[in-house]
Amino acid sequence: MDKNDSIKLFEEKTIRTHWDEENEKWYFSIADVCAVLADSADGRKYWSVLKTRLKKEGSELTTNCSQLKMQAADGKFYNTDVADTEQLLRLIQSIPSKKAEPFKLWLARVGSERIDETADPELAIDRALETYLKKGYSRNWINQRLKTIEVRKELTDEWEKHGVTDKRDFAILTDEITRTWSGKTTRQYKQFKGLKKEGLRDHMTNVELVLNMLAEVTATDITRQDEPETMGDHMRVARRGGSVAKAAREQYEQQTGKKAVSPLNAKKLKSITDDSGMSEGEIEGDD
Repeated sequence: MDKNDSIKLFEEKTIRTHWDEENEKWYFSIADVCAVLADSADGRKYWSVLKTRLKKEGSELTTNCSQLKMQAADGKFYNTDVADTEQLLRLIQSIPSKKAEPFKLWLARVGSERIDETADPELAIDRALETYLKKGYSRNWINQRLKTIEVRKELTDEWEKHGVTDKRDFAILTDEITRTWSGKTTRQYKQFKGLKKEGLRDHMTNVELVLNMLAEVTATDITRQDEPETMGDHMRVARRGGSVAKAAREQYEQQTGKKAVSPLNAKKLKSITDDSGMSEGEIEGDD
């Protein structure tokens, strides 16, 4: 996901967003907004029907809205109709919803949050913490997960500095790092955890997060040192970074007798509380 792309929560429902740095404005997935306001299971279909109606009415909204590539539930990126705050406020008038007023307040808050976070980056971390808490994760896990976000951003920044800009190449390099240290491709890893459309990292245990961070930190440092130029060079760096974490994984498994790559997913991760007294290994044994 691009550094300016993010997921916002409105009443526990996700809305994909993008921050346009040049114009300093938010763009929101219209389909996601429709799903929330109309309580629809298929926001894309609702928007398609609404868009047809608005066109017949001569509304300029359908012609003025933009498209951005956004990540869908299947992990792939598709052209997605988006609207800025002003356009959304007009769109809301066309959707009969009891949530209209709360949603307007939410839009205003999202806008002010970005300004606040620019002045004080720690606020972004605090809000991410709040989001994960709402989803039911433990504080110990959240602290680890937030660190992985920082580490990941440093790596992707280095990739961009060294010529990797295509999101598909990001995915290829990430897959190579994951495969090298865990022994599984990202797809295989998700299947192992019983995942389909969900993001892998939000379903990793603390041990998995640590090993993945080690791989990415190493890849970041090697990239800075070797300054790779071609995709082939980056692939070799990715394998080198992953190999360091692979060695750590093998040592962990040898010393503890436990498998580092776990079938645990968020359903059980969320049951790990700060005062539960249970280890990941004990919970894994419940499977």
